Amino acid sequence: MNLRYPALFWLLLCTCAWRPVMGQTDESEWTIDDVIHTASMSNVEFSPDGKMVLWSKSRAAKDKKKDKFVRDLYLTRLNDRTKDGFRTVRLTTGDDSDHSALFSRDGEEIYFLSGRDGGKKLWKMSVYGGEPQEVKEFKNGISNLEWLNDSTLVYLSNEGKSLQEQELEEIKDDVVVVEDTSTWKAERLYTFSLKDKESRRLTENDKPVEGYAVSFDGKYLAYVLAGSPHQGADAQPKSAYYLMDVAGKTQRRILEGLQTPRELAFTRDGNGLYFTAELSSDPIWNGAGIGELYYLPIEGNYRKVELDWENGVGGIHVVGNDVVADLSNRATMREAFYPRGGKGQEIKLDSLKDHVNFLAFSEDGKQVVLEHSTASKLPRYYVAEFAGTKIANVREIVALNEKLRKKDIARSEVIEWKGYQGEMVSGILYYPEDYQPGRQYPLMLSIHGGPSSMDLDRWSERWSTYPQILSQRGAFVLKPNYHGSANHGLAYVESIKENYYEPEMEDITAGIDKLIEEGKVHPDSIGSMGWSNGAILTTMLTVRYPERFKVACPGAGDVNWTSDFGTCQFGVSFDQSYFGGAPWDDTNGKNYNEAYLIKSPLFDMEKVRTPTIIFHGSEDRAVPRDQGWEYYRALQQIAQAPVRFLWFPGQPHGLQKITHQKRKMEEELAWIDTYLFGKERKDNPALKDDSPLAQMLTKDTVARHGTLYGVFTDGVLLPEMVSLGDDTISIARFELTNAQYAAFQPEFVIPDGAANDPVVLSREDAQSYLQWLSGKLGDPARFPSRKEAKSLQEKAHDSGAKENTLNYWAGYDITRDEVDDLRKKVDELTTSLVKPVGTFAPVKISGRMIYDIGGNLAEYAEDGQYGYSAYDFVDPASEAAPENDKHVGLRVVSEPVK
Repeated sequence: MNLRYPALFWLLLCTCAWRPVMGQTDESEWTIDDVIHTASMSNVEFSPDGKMVLWSKSRAAKDKKKDKFVRDLYLTRLNDRTKDGFRTVRLTTGDDSDHSALFSRDGEEIYFLSGRDGGKKLWKMSVYGGEPQEVKEFKNGISNLEWLNDSTLVYLSNEGKSLQEQELEEIKDDVVVVEDTSTWKAERLYTFSLKDKESRRLTENDKPVEGYAVSFDGKYLAYVLAGSPHQGADAQPKSAYYLMDVAGKTQRRILEGLQTPRELAFTRDGNGLYFTAELSSDPIWNGAGIGELYYLPIEGNYRKVELDWENGVGGIHVVGNDVVADLSNRATMREAFYPRGGKGQEIKLDSLKDHVNFLAFSEDGKQVVLEHSTASKLPRYYVAEFAGTKIANVREIVALNEKLRKKDIARSEVIEWKGYQGEMVSGILYYPEDYQPGRQYPLMLSIHGGPSSMDLDRWSERWSTYPQILSQRGAFVLKPNYHGSANHGLAYVESIKENYYEPEMEDITAGIDKLIEEGKVHPDSIGSMGWSNGAILTTMLTVRYPERFKVACPGAGDVNWTSDFGTCQFGVSFDQSYFGGAPWDDTNGKNYNEAYLIKSPLFDMEKVRTPTIIFHGSEDRAVPRDQGWEYYRALQQIAQAPVRFLWFPGQPHGLQKITHQKRKMEEELAWIDTYLFGKERKDNPALKDDSPLAQMLTKDTVARHGTLYGVFTDGVLLPEMVSLGDDTISIARFELTNAQYAAFQPEFVIPDGAANDPVVLSREDAQSYLQWLSGKLGDPARFPSRKEAKSLQEKAHDSGAKENTLNYWAGYDITRDEVDDLRKKVDELTTSLVKPVGTFAPVKISGRMIYDIGGNLAEYAEDGQYGYSAYDFVDPASEAAPENDKHVGLRVVSEPVK
């Protein structure tokens, strides 16, 4: 085992700003849950009159056993404003996703699909509220809803199970015949009439429909048919596109000769449609390229719309009879407006320029919902007036992630440097928290997949990449747009074809060198992480530069291209494009294609010295699951570097289960902490987080003087004050104890064995103590304010039944009607129910551990009291604090002098 790491550890202790770990987190710090549960606005649609917006938002299912995210529908009324903004209502709340929502043509109802009841039903609900109503169940399923006319929907389905399928199912024969054309099921388009509730077949195709678009007047339908069962693997034969006259059911073949046309959308007048297609040097393999914009009239052939933009188009939005294009602009997107038959113009977005994502346009083309973010600004969602080349009257439509905005957010910038063949490479650089120029910090690469994808200067935090958490740990994070990335032009994206790894390695290492030369990064503190192609490049970096990388976290990446060709769901086309042929092709005088061996890290694994944690889903077909096993087994057998392999049962290429996403991040961060930051792992699989031992370990870190809780200053025992953030209040960790009060009143007699018990005080005595304490602290000490007491009461109500209250002493879920009888038994006691402070588990306030909020003694506020004593009943039906004049103590609040 290589023992290079201790040198790294002392180095990092000198270069990194460490946070004290006290078993607690600050509200300003990012957590794994923050990243995983960040909300976004999606699937946006305007009502026909433009006065409402329908959208969806994902959340964790309420039933944790389901372990998944579900989508709810929301409705925002643009003609109804409250003091908090536009009125927004949540329409659905169940534990099944609701999706594919459409306004009815009159705007009075919403039709949608759902996972509820087996997922084969069409639902509707009124825009004025009420429960969803079932419209009809579709035995063979229903998907891809669109309107044909005011009372007719188009949807995608099939004819149902064949006799052979039914017979095999009956005998539980689940054998799969791979790519069997005889059982290849044709997905077709159907119509559903809201008037007679009947379905009718619209297309007679014998191959599956992959997608379609309908003109607004319902006269025309454009659709695409899959080429073969193996088309996904080898891109052969090509998909076929058709334009249908719906009334006459006549159709013609369209868009022949183009590579992968997509985003087909009719103009408002129905006289034509816009679409994009890929331009590449190897269309036979659907090779990566750049997007081009086209227009197809109903009669005639398509024509290319000149973008006057060399990097191509990323996406489009048809607005009326014109089109808005998202132009590829390296690490950003540039928005432009192209009138039909006219010249394009950049859309004036002022301060939002290059950082906008258009989500939906109204039917009249006069309004738009958009998202704005940068790599260091959380997304905000706006509605604005749209007039072709400009937007106006920009207003926030809904506020999401407000709690996250209070957190520290890493500074970021787009940087560029010279890479392969001297060409400029772009990337997103995130700075470490509390960055100080002149100091060298660790660097973590976070490499995107694809490879023909890209990292934009937009908010991008998820389970696979999370710069905010790494920044707050004290590292730079670099997301490089290496050669082969999209958005940088045709030559750039194609530069790695038959040249895989070479430009990327040069680009990435040159980016690292730039940061080292600038004095930002220490050369001995570098790691890499990535998913899919990000993992592929991470792996090769550790093969070619074994001494440079101190940690590697590859997820779902290839190591053996010889097996990828046959097992990847798109292996033939991908490998043909990037490696120049099949594995058995004779090249360079050999009877095989040596590129597949030369480019496979598996055959050079003995060079790896980097501690590596590997992630892979058991059902991954994009990067075949056994790649993870080959990777792990090689490192495990060679035994030249620490290795850990996490296998996620049932997961495809991207992790879907919440528990799996969280576990991936937890394990990855622990690995990075150990091998990049040099932190000893403190997690213990035998320690339960909320166990008595865990609570004792937490309490063991609080301030004490001998056996007494508190801070001993100038010979006086004072309460331990806990800051709730920068420039804000501090609160006592415990209720004021007998011993602490005795420091103020030496004549006060402490009951035997009760030095750490909370002291019972009159309001006058408590006020006198606060005046004395103010002089000792140097900051004013006071009672909690009315607002603070209200918040503390809410927390007390939530936790009181589990703390030192009458509920605890009852030993069961006591009801209000039993309280008086139980108190009679309490009155017989000669022993106090009050316990030493900190006996029960703490609650978190602004990430700080605070004890006895929910019990022991009630506490004074500036104009009353809050909380519960050991003699009080916590009523689940009432959040009000009980009246108590016998068992009241003090929790000190202090506020810095400004």
